[in-house]
Amino acid sequence: MQKIIKKKITEEEIDKMGVKNWPIWEKEVSRFYWSYPSDEECLILEGEVEVETDDGKVHIKAGDFVTFKKGLDCYWNVTQGIRKHYRMK
Repeated sequence: MQKIIKKKITEEEIDKMGVKNWPIWEKEVSRFYWSYPSDEECLILEGEVEVETDDGKVHIKAGDFVTFKKGLDCYWNVTQGIRKHYRMK
C-alpha cells in the first residue's frame, strides 16, 4: 500500500470537497519527525517539503493534493515555508 499519494486536483474538486473550509497549518523552514495517527488529506497552498520515509523521499510543493496514510512514520524537511489546508479522516 502506498503511504503517500500525491496528485493534482481541479478547482471543481476543491470546491466539491470543501477544501477551502478546512483548517490551515503553517510551518517555517525546519526538519521534524511525524507519525500519522489517522489518514490526512491536504492541499499545499505555499512552499515546498521533502518527506522522507523508509520507502524513499517524496517532493511536495504548492498545488499538490496529498494523502498521508494512517501509520506513516516520516521526517519532514521543509525547504520553503509550508502553508496548507488539511483534514484528518
